[in-house]
Amino acid sequence: MVMDGARSSTSDRSALRAAFIDRAGWSDADERPLAVDASFRKYFRLTRSGGTAVVMDAPPPQEDIRPFVRIGRHLLAMKLSAPEIFAEDPANGFLLLEDLGDDTFARVLAAGGDEAELYGRATDVLVAAHAAPDHGLLPELSRYEGEALIDAAMLLAEWYLPEATGRAATMEEIEEYRAAWRSALAALPPSASTLMLRDYHKDNLMWLPKRPGVRACGLLDFQDAQRGHPAYDLVSLIEDARRDVAPAVQAACTQRYLATTGLDAKDFRTGFALMAAQRHARIIGLFVRLLRRDGKPEYLQHLPRVWRLFERSLEHPALEPLRLWVDRHLPPPLRRIGAP
Repeated sequence: MVMDGARSSTSDRSALRAAFIDRAGWSDADERPLAVDASFRKYFRLTRSGGTAVVMDAPPPQEDIRPFVRIGRHLLAMKLSAPEIFAEDPANGFLLLEDLGDDTFARVLAAGGDEAELYGRATDVLVAAHAAPDHGLLPELSRYEGEALIDAAMLLAEWYLPEATGRAATMEEIEEYRAAWRSALAALPPSASTLMLRDYHKDNLMWLPKRPGVRACGLLDFQDAQRGHPAYDLVSLIEDARRDVAPAVQAACTQRYLATTGLDAKDFRTGFALMAAQRHARIIGLFVRLLRRDGKPEYLQHLPRVWRLFERSLEHPALEPLRLWVDRHLPPPLRRIGAP
């Protein structure tokens, strides 16, 4: 049953959105829902004879459009294909954006698109960010490094371990896990931070083949950008939690990135293994949290894949402290949640 307050809130939001669209000069357009974000954001496509545009509806105080605007304009200044921003209303949480179409990498790949070409272009975007002044960084970007990486990876111990064992994690297990991460990250070779878009994968990338070079890869969902290790976004791209990427494509993208950035291959591969382990540990715990806290079991189908990726990353010598913890507290029989 929908409460009167909820109906009123929805109606008020629709009125605010209509007023924003009118001020932006698009009152003659037809509106239809386009997508609902995993957050509180919603999207609507506006269509009229002169073309289309997209409205982002991000209600405050749950959402803040200012980071999206700041990062989006920065990406545009770097000659990358973020959506152009036509109008904005930060107080009420609305943006009028360029419509990049419907061809996400996910849809193009599902229709038989060229995997090597798509992933190669997406890798080139990361190369372009690394080659930009100060590696594409903006002032005051938060750091996804050190303890911040560990805090995010704690989801494995705090959510997956209890789910797998049927009991709460002990304080000793939690502290041993954190200590294992600190020991592993101590082996991370020094590396200059770069702009990190965080969720850089097939669902947040658009295929725009009429645009040249790196602009053929459109960018979405970058408002959580931070500064971090240059391998992190490449991990997100080629070790996707929801899709198997061909090993040859993974290898080609890694070599492409190394060849064009000039980074030391050995140091980069160590960093890649550490970033991969961190991301996969976080996602394993996140998928269980989505089940238990949010009632979303559909993500469990991806756990076997993420476990395979996690186990592969743990083979790197730098990850030995973490591998020992995992082998002791989560042996193979406890890694089967979500398996067919």
